[in-house]
Amino acid sequence: MASPRLETFCCPNRDPATEFITGFQPRLFSGICSCSAALSLALTGLQLLPKHRPFRHAPPHKPASSLRILFIISICDLLGCAGMVVRSSVWLGLPDLISSISARNSTDVWPQVFCVGGAMWIQLFFSASFWWTFCYAVDVFLVVKRSAGISTIVLYHMITWGLTLLLCVEGVAMLYYPSISSCENGLQHAIPHYITTYAPMLLVLLVNPVLFTRTVSAVTSLLKGQQGIYTENERRLGSEIKIRFFKIMLVFVICWLPNIINESLLFYLEMQDDVQAGDLRNVRNAALITWFIMGVLNPMQGFLNTLAFHGWTGLNVDFSRQRRRELPWDSASTSLAGGYTPVAGSALLYQSHVQEIKKKQSTNGQQQPSDAISVLSEDSESSTVEIHISSEQREFEDVKPNGASLEISTG
Repeated sequence: MASPRLETFCCPNRDPATEFITGFQPRLFSGICSCSAALSLALTGLQLLPKHRPFRHAPPHKPASSLRILFIISICDLLGCAGMVVRSSVWLGLPDLISSISARNSTDVWPQVFCVGGAMWIQLFFSASFWWTFCYAVDVFLVVKRSAGISTIVLYHMITWGLTLLLCVEGVAMLYYPSISSCENGLQHAIPHYITTYAPMLLVLLVNPVLFTRTVSAVTSLLKGQQGIYTENERRLGSEIKIRFFKIMLVFVICWLPNIINESLLFYLEMQDDVQAGDLRNVRNAALITWFIMGVLNPMQGFLNTLAFHGWTGLNVDFSRQRRRELPWDSASTSLAGGYTPVAGSALLYQSHVQEIKKKQSTNGQQQPSDAISVLSEDSESSTVEIHISSEQREFEDVKPNGASLEISTG
């Protein structure tokens, strides 16, 4: 999993708390991490593969920034899981290589290179996943406020990858000063590394709920302003958005809260004179329990994220050539035939579906009631929230059919 303790482990003169946690059943822990990461890797890949769906005509489109952000988050999770599989497999298959990391004054630098490289790879991509999750919350808020532009996605790339690389390199440089084989003793030199690791995680935990809440409030205001009233349909739409954002935050909390608890316990142990003292037994047991929970839940973030974003996309994989150019979840959609169908947390509604609805509504000169909301729209380069409201024509003899629509987009 992703923990700064595994980078501290690369120092031969590691602190007692790190020695305690990484030295407890290392083969069992590596096996758990490897299995969990491999399972998440397979299931996430399956979720992202294109699926069979009924044929429909759709105009060429460019994916919205939200689709790109969610896709990048999944790719970061996949790459992080791949690093965990490789690292854990090597730890299981080459125990002599790992034991040589602890050898002081060793002339063989490759064990340390592998240890540091693997740890940095995992931290880099999981930290990038944190920053992109934060950018997703910022993006949906800005789009609702009509402050996002076409170039916003470029800015997101600059912020996420720039901050990820800067913080990762800075933290590791401070940790391994003056060299990997001779790290400084004491807690002070490791603190910057832990701060750079947990800063983006805490940012998502603390700021994203605020942004999501304000986004929901803004969408509610837009719905009221569009119709002048707040009906059951509008209330249902707001609930669907709340549920979607709640799922995203729930996955994040489940997967990463054990890391914060574990690190707090290990810091407490580091401040004690004797880590193995009898009165610290409960603290040690709690640290070990959360350590193994981290090994299971951290890599599962990739798969759980796809469930929160898109729901279960099924096993009916489509490998036809014309599907390969589409984003993997372009096929996920909500069927709105016959009236309003709420957006299931994973469903995506696209402009082509709206066009189909309009075509059905205009049949026989009548308009069927329908309401649909898409948290991820592909109609615009930067749009992430599209609200389409079609009101039922009450007196179609006097008023010709029309559908009021509100599209939040600046692209």
